[in-house]
Amino acid sequence: MALASTEKVILGSIAFAIFWVLAVFPSVPFLPVGRTAGSLLGAMLMVIFRVITPEQAYAAIDLPILGLLFGTMVVSVYLEKADMFNYLGKLLSWKSKGAHDLLCRICLISAVSSALFTNDTSCVVLTEFVLKIARQHNLPPHPFLLALASSANIGSSATLIGNPQNLVIAIQSKISFGSFLVGLLPPMLIGILVNALILLCMYWKLLSIQKDEEDAAAELVAEEDVSSHRFSPATMSHFTSLNSQEGNSRFEPMDIQSPPSTVNGNADQVESLRTISFYKVGPSLSTFYENEIPQVSSSAPALARNSTASEETPHNGASQKKHETAASDFVVSVNGLNDVFPVKHMEEKETLSSRYKRILWKSRVYLVTVGMLISLLMGLNMSWTAITAALALVVLDFKDAHSCLEKVSYSLLIFFCGMFITVDGFNRTGIPSTLWDWMEPHAKVNRASGIAVLAVVILVLSNVASNVPTVLLLGGPVAASAAAISSVEEKKSWLILAWVSTVAGNLSLLGSAANLIVCEQAHRAPDLGYTLSFWNHLKFGVPSTIIVTAIGLMLIR
Repeated sequence: MALASTEKVILGSIAFAIFWVLAVFPSVPFLPVGRTAGSLLGAMLMVIFRVITPEQAYAAIDLPILGLLFGTMVVSVYLEKADMFNYLGKLLSWKSKGAHDLLCRICLISAVSSALFTNDTSCVVLTEFVLKIARQHNLPPHPFLLALASSANIGSSATLIGNPQNLVIAIQSKISFGSFLVGLLPPMLIGILVNALILLCMYWKLLSIQKDEEDAAAELVAEEDVSSHRFSPATMSHFTSLNSQEGNSRFEPMDIQSPPSTVNGNADQVESLRTISFYKVGPSLSTFYENEIPQVSSSAPALARNSTASEETPHNGASQKKHETAASDFVVSVNGLNDVFPVKHMEEKETLSSRYKRILWKSRVYLVTVGMLISLLMGLNMSWTAITAALALVVLDFKDAHSCLEKVSYSLLIFFCGMFITVDGFNRTGIPSTLWDWMEPHAKVNRASGIAVLAVVILVLSNVASNVPTVLLLGGPVAASAAAISSVEEKKSWLILAWVSTVAGNLSLLGSAANLIVCEQAHRAPDLGYTLSFWNHLKFGVPSTIIVTAIGLMLIR
C-alpha cells in the first residue's frame, strides 16, 4: 500500500501519536484522561481529520473480538465468585517446602491460570495471596511478584484466550484453538521452567536467608481471619475490626459496649444489634437476633424495677408479691432464652441446606467452564462459544446478574473499540505498509535470520507501542508475507507473533498490563503494600525475556 496524501499522513500520525502517549502513559500531566479516553480521542481525531470516514470507523470495530473478550470476562467473574481463585491461592502454600518451592509453585499456578482465565485476571486475584504468603514466611515479596507477573505473561501465550493480543490473533488468523495450543504449549512449558530457573539463580541467596519465623507469625493475621469472620454475640468489640477489614460494608460503628442505663438505652442497643447483625452475618442470623433479643431485653427493665422496689420496701405481703413477680419475670426470660435452642437448630439446618446449594452452584460454574474449553478445542466459533458460556452461567445463577455484569471491564471494551479505529486509520496512512515493505526481505519466517529480525521488530514495537496495537499493525502484513511462501509458514508466522508479543511484556514494567496490575495491586494491598520498582523489574526482565523468547522460537513448529 502506497503512502496516502501528505495531509493524511501528518494528521493520521498526530492522532496515532496522541493515542500512543495516552495508552502507554495514561496519567501524563498535560492530559491525564487515561487509556480508555485516550483511545476514543485517537479514534475521534482520525474521523475529524478525515483520515477515515465514519462508516469505515464503525467497520473497523471487530465485533467477534469484543464478543470473545466480553464472554471470557463474564466467565472469569463467575469463576472468581465460585472461589476458583481462592483454591488456587491455597495451593500456593499447601505443604510448602520453603521459599524456593514457593517460587516454583507461583510460576506454575500463575501460568496455568493465565492460560485458562487470561493473564490480567490471574494477576488481579493472585497478587494479594502472594503478598500474604511472602509475609507469613517473612520473605521479601519482589521475587514472588516477579514470578507471578512474568509467568502470567508466558503462560497466557499458550491459548487463544490467554491474553488480549491472542484474542485478536484468534479472530484474524482463523487458527483453531487446538492447533494453537499444540503449537505453543511446548514453548510455554519450557519458557516457564527457564523463567523459574532464572529467578532462582538471581534470588537464591535472598530466598535462603533464614529469618525468625516466630516474629513473622506473631505480627501476622492468618488468611482465614482476614478473609472471613464469624459473628459472635459474646464478643461485641469484634465488630470494629470486622468493619475495618471488610471493604464492602461501609457504615458507622455504633457504641454497643457500654451498658444501658435506661430503657431507651436498652432499645438503642437492640437496634444496634439488629443493624450490625444484618450487615455482618446476613438476613438469616439477623432475623434470629431480631426475634430473640427483644424477649430478653423486655424482661430486663421489669426485673430491674422489681429489684429496686424490693430494696426500698419492708418485707411484707406486698414485697413478697413483688418478689414473686420478679421471679416469674425471670422464669419468662429464661424460657425466652430456652426458645433460642430450637431456632439455632433450624438455623443449622438452613446453613447445611445453603451449603449444599452453594456446592451445587459451584459445580455448575465449573462444568460450564469445562464445557466452554471443550467446545473451543472442538473448533466451534470462539466468540459465540464464550458468549454462550457466559449467558449459561447467568441463567443458572437464578439471580439478578447486575452485580456480576457490573464487574466486567467495560472500559476495556471501549478501549478496544477506540484502538481498532485508531490503528485502522493509521494503517490507511500507508506508513506501516511502507515500513514493512522495506523490512520484509529481511524478515522471512522460513529462515533463522529472518525469524530473528522479525522477533526483534515485534519485541521493540511491543514495548514501545504495546502488544495489542503491535499485533493489529503487523498481523496482516506478516501473515501475507508468510502465506506467499506456504500455508504452513503462514501459521508459523502467527505463532511467532503471538509468542514474541506476549513474552515481550516481561522486558520492562511497562511492557504489559499484567505487570502494571501486579505493581498496582501490590502497592494498594491493605497492610501488605509493596512497591515493585522499575529497575528491580528491568534487571530481571531483560535477561529473562531474551532467553525465553529465543528458546521458544526454536521450539515453534
